[in-house]
Amino acid sequence: MNIDFSKNSDKLVPAIIVDASTQKVLMLGYMNNEAYTKTISSGKVTFFSRSKNRLWTKGEESGHFLELVDVKIDCDNDTLLISVHPKGPTCHTGTDTCWGERNDPSFGFFTTLEAIIASRKLDSNNPTSYIASLFRSGINKIAQKVGEEAVETVIEAKDNNNELFLDEASDLLFHYLILLQAKGFTLADIEKRLQSRHK
Repeated sequence: MNIDFSKNSDKLVPAIIVDASTQKVLMLGYMNNEAYTKTISSGKVTFFSRSKNRLWTKGEESGHFLELVDVKIDCDNDTLLISVHPKGPTCHTGTDTCWGERNDPSFGFFTTLEAIIASRKLDSNNPTSYIASLFRSGINKIAQKVGEEAVETVIEAKDNNNELFLDEASDLLFHYLILLQAKGFTLADIEKRLQSRHK
């Protein structure tokens, strides 16, 4: 990797740190050539601390190391994108990121949908909510709906109408998310199980 440390007078390049699993940006630090070399050799992210004026391995005091997964360089060869597995909170304030955000898995709109399902589960007496009515009906009814939607998805998969197939596949996934929460789980639990099988 040809990193251009010469563009700045201090010979430092920015290093953007992201969680390899969640893709959440955790922090921004700076590296000189020595910090980069130590990061690669040790497997723990090391920066050049401008305030301490020395190399600084993240976690050297707290134990919250950033274990190196991958390093990419931008098109100008002067900014690093470093993927890590964080061992504890990243920020010195104790938060997951230096922006005070939680480093939870995100599945895009599915995460929003899971939050809606969770709120309807808490408000299961809501008479106007379809989701709440399913939770009121119990696990058997929810499981039955998943089965029905699965059969309808299979039927549509055998035909040539892609719109109907996508409608049924969406219904299946929607009801599956409800079933997961009825059992006390989320997509994050499924992701962990699949990851463990992949290893």
